[in-house]
Amino acid sequence: MGHWWYTNITEPGKLPLLLALAAFVLTFAVTRTITRMIRAGKGPFRNITPGGVHIHHVVPGVVLSVVGGFGAVASGKHGATACVLAVVFGIGAGLVLDEFALIVHLDDVYWTEEGRRSVEVVVLTASLLLLVLAGFAPFGVNELTDEQEQGRLGFILTLLVNFAFVLVCLFKGKARMAVIGVLVPFVALIGALRLARPASPWARRLYRRRHRARARAVLRAYHHDVRWAGPRRRFQDLIGGAPDRVPLPPGGR
Repeated sequence: MGHWWYTNITEPGKLPLLLALAAFVLTFAVTRTITRMIRAGKGPFRNITPGGVHIHHVVPGVVLSVVGGFGAVASGKHGATACVLAVVFGIGAGLVLDEFALIVHLDDVYWTEEGRRSVEVVVLTASLLLLVLAGFAPFGVNELTDEQEQGRLGFILTLLVNFAFVLVCLFKGKARMAVIGVLVPFVALIGALRLARPASPWARRLYRRRHRARARAVLRAYHHDVRWAGPRRRFQDLIGGAPDRVPLPPGGR
């Protein structure tokens, strides 16, 4: 275990990244817990509103990200200072991306349907960071045997092929399969072989004169959305909380 930790984490300088990821995920979980308690009126936590201005947690998140990011670049990949600054950056990034939807819309959409985008971005970011850790920096490890170098070369080639499948998934409008495929290559392969989403760049360019393929894509997308919309929403609600219900107009349902 000690040799594995040194070869794959310590020697390539992955420890700060691991700490940043842990701080990022923990910060998001704690922040969502606190905001849900504030929303429900439970616990001692309240919104910070000096002078009547609501200070969103993206503000301290930006400050911590700047301090941790520039500090980490200056300190290098090794040493206690780099680890501390990585934690600071991870906390800041967690606070910022938890309000990613606010940055996009320039409006307080935290508890709306648009606010779900923050949860998706956090899950995407954590997944990509896990991929980097799982890859164990194949370019950055020194003193490898010939067998280890061949193994890492094969690993790099596998990553490149899978990355091509991931790009095809993205062009076909299958963003979630692309994200999962980053970690599970077989998923990216399936997404690359299946029909594209009707509104995707792939469909707009390649299905323009293929009416049968376009009709099949529309039908498949409809059945997929009907089947998975509910479970996906429940998963997002479990992680980030359910959005507010929009008041219906008179006579609406």
